[in-house]
Amino acid sequence: MHFICETTSNGVSERLFDLDGVSGVLWSPAGAGGGRPLVLLGHGGGRHKLAPPLVARAHRYVTGCGFAVAAIDAPGHGDSRRTEQDERFATGIRERKAAGEPLGPYITGHNAALAARAVPEWQSVLDVLQDLDPVVAGGPVGFWGVSLGTAIGVPLAAAEPRIAAAVFGCAGHEILGEAAARVTVPVEFLLQWDDELVPRDSALALFDAFASPEKTLHANPGRHAGVPAFELESSERFFVRHLVRDLDTPQAHR
Repeated sequence: MHFICETTSNGVSERLFDLDGVSGVLWSPAGAGGGRPLVLLGHGGGRHKLAPPLVARAHRYVTGCGFAVAAIDAPGHGDSRRTEQDERFATGIRERKAAGEPLGPYITGHNAALAARAVPEWQSVLDVLQDLDPVVAGGPVGFWGVSLGTAIGVPLAAAEPRIAAAVFGCAGHEILGEAAARVTVPVEFLLQWDDELVPRDSALALFDAFASPEKTLHANPGRHAGVPAFELESSERFFVRHLVRDLDTPQAHR
């Protein structure tokens, strides 16, 4: 892993890195040593690792929970290399929008192809991150991601035993149901009741498919991109509950 640069803002260290062409960022408390739980963030479609909402979430997890946080660019996004398939998808999105055609099924199929590329990238990054000072070696790992983040995060959680808890949402059952049936860690699932891209029945079926003994459904009114801001606080409590092992630390009592 090659660290490209480091900046510090409001007590949070932000280090950009590259690992064999995978572009990512690691956030952690500035100047703090010692291992801490790690949360992985998956960005949405058309976004990237430094999208402002993702950066704001990372800062909250670092300053409010004491976590280390990492994100990488999904294939075809941000600084990652774009393939011919990625370019065709972008063209297809523009054409369907112009024609007024539904986008959901087209996006779902492409996201499945991105996940096949992204899961091994996340695993390679996780191998290295867990050896770094801000992260507790062999410690619990959380995953947060909705929409494209869920399309990648569900198969990642199904394949990766180091992930101990996950927040998913805004995705459907058609492509992800089989992988969800192999996910047994605690899950918090976000559903937008008026989602224009993911049919409500499909999202509910995905929630039902998770094999997790502990899973919670958070259904809110609104469209695909309208997840309420207060769900950030809920995810903080969720990750503290499942990732903080030392109950004597201040973070454990938040």
